[in-house]
Amino acid sequence: MAGKNTSEPASSFEQAERSHRALAGTSADQTGSSRLDQAPASTGPFGESDPANEIGTEPAINVQPFNPKLTTTDWNAEWMALQQARRKADDPSYWDSRSRTFPTSTEPSAYARRFIELADIQPRETVFDMGCGTGALAVPLGLAGHKVVAADFSRGMLDRMSEALKQTEVHTVFPMQLSWEEDWAAKGVRPGMVDVCTASRSIATANLRDSLLRLTDIARRRVCITLTTGSSPRTDERIMADLGLKDALCPDYLYAINILAAEGILPQVDFIRSERNDSFDTPEQAAESLRRMIDGAAGAVVGEQQRQAAYVRLHAWLNDNLVPNEHAGSPDGHGGVQKALRLRNPRVITWAFIAWDK
Repeated sequence: MAGKNTSEPASSFEQAERSHRALAGTSADQTGSSRLDQAPASTGPFGESDPANEIGTEPAINVQPFNPKLTTTDWNAEWMALQQARRKADDPSYWDSRSRTFPTSTEPSAYARRFIELADIQPRETVFDMGCGTGALAVPLGLAGHKVVAADFSRGMLDRMSEALKQTEVHTVFPMQLSWEEDWAAKGVRPGMVDVCTASRSIATANLRDSLLRLTDIARRRVCITLTTGSSPRTDERIMADLGLKDALCPDYLYAINILAAEGILPQVDFIRSERNDSFDTPEQAAESLRRMIDGAAGAVVGEQQRQAAYVRLHAWLNDNLVPNEHAGSPDGHGGVQKALRLRNPRVITWAFIAWDK
């Protein structure tokens, strides 16, 4: 069971290190700044005052690659430097435009079912779901009778979720347009507001420590998040290894574990595997898609020579792994149809489920 322990904050990294490939690290610094200031109470769906997230934009490729050593004593500072090198800030309009490609099925995905199982949310407990998207967690939690504040900075995503809520006649999920960086207190989000906070595949923030502590302050009992074990949701670690980029993968979840350890929090860690069946019209389209994966995952942390070598290996890899799609023309689950070609094996994304109790 997760809990607080200020005596050995580095042990969570040692546990994660054994469960992932050989990665080394040192103890996290326990001298971090104080927790977030207490926000004033305001009215919301639970009686408080109610005031008035596979992809994102493509990262810029730096001339000088960032080299994350995972041996720092200030994990949040290294995270912030990595994010600055890796990607541009998320743009709500981008996610608005993509919202129509996201499914709003009332049946939870295998990923969502496993997340909810691991979250261990008790009957009648209230939930704050940050980065809710189209309601992958919020809709099934609402169907189960939970009161949920479902927050996202994309109006398009919230509108799609509202369609699903109307379809299922769920009236206990309360959409809220909110970003990670906003003043949450001004939106009526206050410390201790709910029993459980969730952030599923949504913490792509510049300041990870701030995001983790915001969630910790809002929850009365438990916080549950997921982060990738690689560099991004677009990244298949097996393909990257085949292309000679295994060392370029940066396990995002280790930053969260070590930041929490510096705060005296030892979280529970589990893993959720998610498969993606990509399809393509032409070999050229497949190559371009995987080149974007290379750039997104490794562009900030490897040099031009290593990246160009991966591009060369990619063509041979596709010759062996791009096959006719026997399901071409069938629905693809994202509002379109499957295309003529597919990868021999589904892409696999591994998510680290990280939870801690108050």
